[in-house]
Amino acid sequence: MPAGAASDRLPFMKMHGLGNDFVVIDLRGGVQAPSVEAIRRIGDRHFGVGFDQLALISNDAEAAASLVFYNPDGSISAACGNATRCIARHLMDESGLSTLSLRTERGILQCKAVGADLVRVNMGLPQLDWIDVPLSEAMDTLHLPIEGDPVATGMGNPHCTFFVDSVEGVDLKSFGSRHEHHPLFPRRTNVEIVEVRSPSQIRLRIWERGTGITLASGSCSCAAAVAAARRGLTDRKVEVLVDGGRLEIDWRDDGVWMTGPTAHVFDGVFTSEFLDGN
Repeated sequence: MPAGAASDRLPFMKMHGLGNDFVVIDLRGGVQAPSVEAIRRIGDRHFGVGFDQLALISNDAEAAASLVFYNPDGSISAACGNATRCIARHLMDESGLSTLSLRTERGILQCKAVGADLVRVNMGLPQLDWIDVPLSEAMDTLHLPIEGDPVATGMGNPHCTFFVDSVEGVDLKSFGSRHEHHPLFPRRTNVEIVEVRSPSQIRLRIWERGTGITLASGSCSCAAAVAAARRGLTDRKVEVLVDGGRLEIDWRDDGVWMTGPTAHVFDGVFTSEFLDGN
């Protein structure tokens, strides 16, 4: 806790990976986690701080730490690759390590520093069976019976990937919000629109479940790359161009590895009045 901060205040860090931004709260020192109502207030970009995801760091007996992610609407986000990379960099700087593991709902993820501000994380094997995504009924996840012929992929959270001639030609706000709630996805879904530029490069725009349009998303980038490779449109290792920059996705036998930059922007403290809604 910053010097002079009152015990009833809540310290936090603001981080981002390619503009995919996070509020990170470290609970390892005994700080109490905010309520879901407080998380919603924090997520308001006008009356709070704003974030694409909020992450809570806790102690873990087997990994460097355990992470839980929330969307701005207060719902749980089971996977958040860019936040995982940002927190891994923070913990590496704190410990002096260049590799470590982090526990998420996806499992224990391996993280590596690979130079400058770049961090690589293994997001695990993609879930390709309909029941694991999950979908509401049995079907081929490579060709969903939805206009546009999208692909379904699970990365610990559900994804629906559409391939288009130009990502700039899609009204992402209406398209994403409509498909997030498609009845084939009982837990809602992230929506990706992809423009294949070469066997080694794709252009991606993202609608995140519970968040909306984001400049980047690690799990969405992984899902889009997996979908493109399954369709035979790209190699298994691709450069993904998102609105906020570039990620490298490499689908290997042991999982989908994602590499990209991280940024720790500032530290702050939430007041008790704000957290209590006063």
